[in-house]
Amino acid sequence: MTSAAIGSYWPWNDRQGRFSALRAGCFALVLVPALILAWQAWSHQLGSKPWTQAVHDTGTWALRILVITLAVTPLRRILDWNKLIGIRRMLGLSVLAYALGHLTLYCIDLAFDWGLILSEIVKRFYLVVGITALIGLVVLGITSTDGMIRRLGSGRWQRLHNLVYLIACLGLFHFALQSKIDVTQPVLLSGLFALLIAYRGLNRFKVPLSFTSLALTGLGVGLATALAETAWYAFATGASAWLIFQANADIVVYQDWTALRPGHWVALVGLGLAVVHLFRKPAPKPERRQRRPAMASEAAGG
Repeated sequence: MTSAAIGSYWPWNDRQGRFSALRAGCFALVLVPALILAWQAWSHQLGSKPWTQAVHDTGTWALRILVITLAVTPLRRILDWNKLIGIRRMLGLSVLAYALGHLTLYCIDLAFDWGLILSEIVKRFYLVVGITALIGLVVLGITSTDGMIRRLGSGRWQRLHNLVYLIACLGLFHFALQSKIDVTQPVLLSGLFALLIAYRGLNRFKVPLSFTSLALTGLGVGLATALAETAWYAFATGASAWLIFQANADIVVYQDWTALRPGHWVALVGLGLAVVHLFRKPAPKPERRQRRPAMASEAAGG
C-alpha cells in the first residue's frame, strides 16, 4: 500500500493523501457536539437526568448533521463549490456515529436491561420509528465504502443510498413524536429538509438556479413550514389554528425579532442562499481541447 493510500485514510486528508483544510475543518466541527456533551457530563451540567439529556442531545445532533449532509449536493450547485462533495461521506458517517451513540446512551440509561429495552421499543411507536431509521443508517454506513460501490454497481448503490431521504423522514418523525408538545426543533429541521428537497426538485425539473427561483423557493417552503407547525400544535392542543398561525406573523406585525419561528428561519435560509448565489464566484469551467484542424494531405487521404 502506497503512502498516499495510507494517508487517504486520515479524515483530514483527501483521496490523494494530501491535507485538506475543508475536510479537517469538517472533522473538527463534527467532533464539537461530542466534546461539549462530554464537558457537560464531566462538569455535571446535564441536569437531574444526565443520561436522558445525553440521549436527547446525541439524537438531535444526529438529525442536524443528517440535514447538513443532505445539504451538500444542493449547496454544491447553488454555490458552485464542487469541493463540498468531498466531505459528504464524512458527514454521513458522523450521523451514524451520533445515532449509535444515541442508542448506546439509551441502553445505558436503562441499565442494559435488554428485556426492558425491547419492551419499551415494542410499546412506544416513536421508538419503533427511531430504531427503523437507525437500522437504515447502519445499512448505508456499511455500504458507504468504495469497495461496496464497486460490488453493488453504481446504479444499485445509488438506489440504495437514495433511501437516506426516507430515513431522514423517519428520523424527523421520531423526533417530533418524542418531543410531544414543543416541536420547535423538529419543525425547524423538517422545514430545512423540505427546503433541500425543493432544491432537488428545481434540479430535477431543470429550473435554472437564479435569485428569483431560489428566493421564491425559500419563501414558499418557509410558509409551508409555518403551516405545518400550525397544524401540529392545533392537532396536539386543540387550540385555534388561526391564533397559532398568527404567532408566526408576530415578527412582521409587531417587529418582534426575538420571536422567530421555524418558518421564519427556513425562509431566511432560503433568501440567504439566494443572495449568496447572486454574488457567488462561478467555478471555472474546464477548458476544452480544440481539435487540431486536419492538414490538407490528411484530408485528401494522403
